[in-house]
Amino acid sequence: MTVELQPALLFRTSTRCSSGGCVEVAPLPGGGAVVRDNKDRTRAPLMFDGQEWADFISGVKGGEFDF
Repeated sequence: MTVELQPALLFRTSTRCSSGGCVEVAPLPGGGAVVRDNKDRTRAPLMFDGQEWADFISGVKGGEFDF
């Protein structure tokens, strides 16, 4: 996906993001997602297909990434 296509996506960020050091996520058809850094929106975003995104969300909910 090119940076030019990003404005067509509906990116969301956490309501707790006040420092500017956050990620933004936009859903894709098929359950995937696009993730970008809100400090530098000109950089290429990370794209995940539906299975990759579902696995990531499952890991987050299961505490896989907790410190």
